[in-house]
Amino acid sequence: MGRIIAIANQKGGVGKTTTAINLSACLADKGKKVLAVDMDPQGNMTSGLGLDKEFLEKTVYDMIIGESDIEEVLQKETMENLDVLPTNIDLSAAEIELIDVENKEFIVRNSIQKIRDNYDFVIIDCPPSLSMLTINAMTTADSVLVPIQCEYYALEGLSQLIHTVELVKDRLNPDLEIEGVVFTMYDARTNLSLQVVENVKDNLQQNIYKTIIPRNIRLAEAPSYGMPINQYDPKSAGSESYMRLADEVISKGL
Repeated sequence: MGRIIAIANQKGGVGKTTTAINLSACLADKGKKVLAVDMDPQGNMTSGLGLDKEFLEKTVYDMIIGESDIEEVLQKETMENLDVLPTNIDLSAAEIELIDVENKEFIVRNSIQKIRDNYDFVIIDCPPSLSMLTINAMTTADSVLVPIQCEYYALEGLSQLIHTVELVKDRLNPDLEIEGVVFTMYDARTNLSLQVVENVKDNLQQNIYKTIIPRNIRLAEAPSYGMPINQYDPKSAGSESYMRLADEVISKGL
């Protein structure tokens, strides 16, 4: 049965979508069957994996409002071993449309349950807010992976996110765990990055991944070519880091 990991942090600009794209692609590169689910109306995971979000016939939005079955939305073999449930800006309307819907917190879970056995991993990119879309991702997931940028305000908002995970665990998904924290945008030239890592390790009673994702120009360029880093520049520091993170994620489930 596929392991479902939601990648969440309500703070924007922390490398959340970059992590979702590249972890999905690197797991697939290692021979794992992966489903990437874009739950962020910005659709950056969709375009970062090579799909044109402006010309999608069916998206996660159609699935959520019940107009399409998950199989109709599924983009198969976007890359080898990697299928995608794509999204575009239409998804931003889903919040309003779901206001009066019963059990709206479980719509995505109910759809993904139908196909989760086809995959080793399901990676969900959440929006940078604690919205109904994020709640849907968390009721679907087994665990939440939290990217944290190595900067001064790294811990700000993290306690709120952990509180949300605990609430979802108490009320909606008793099996939900925090997968762990992964540091992103690490700059070895600054003392600040090192201080942030030490500070978080001292203050956070959570699993912290050993792999740290560096600030890397190739990582920043890759999405504009619609490619994950392991395809865009497999020898870059960014690619090697996400490959190591994929190994850690795989071994954590063994």
